[in-house]
Amino acid sequence: MTAFGDSDTQKIEQQIKKSEGLRLAAYRCPAGALTVGYGHNCDASPVDGVSRVGDRITSEEADRLFKTDLSVAVWEARKALPWVTELSAARQAVLYDMAFNMGIGRPGVSGLLSFRNTLELIKNGDYAAASRGMLASKWAVQVKNRAVLLARQMDT
Repeated sequence: MTAFGDSDTQKIEQQIKKSEGLRLAAYRCPAGALTVGYGHNCDASPVDGVSRVGDRITSEEADRLFKTDLSVAVWEARKALPWVTELSAARQAVLYDMAFNMGIGRPGVSGLLSFRNTLELIKNGDYAAASRGMLASKWAVQVKNRAVLLARQMDT
């Protein structure tokens, strides 16, 4: 099992915060969900006082939501893909970032688990092919540069 230490946790936090950006006023994300903070989906997990576009939270609340959301993403990824802990910290971070961004989802249907072929390639250590699979997805078209960076991180 590859340890995912405090410095790795700090790196993934910085990576996701940079990709998500901080928005203290609620908005509709490209998928249509009411969103606030660092990409917190208020439709899936309501926030007191945030029920419509423009409602605001504090930066402290955004940080609290972020920590909780990241913990959930990591826990769900590890539960659904127990082999993830055998990957290097950098490759684990890719999967945690993707789970944070789109949710864990359901195999073949939505979220991280919809990447069935790519996940199998990762599990088998074919990181170059997995990287190509990531870039060939609808998700990559939606998140653009984030997908490019994560695919590169998976490959190298």
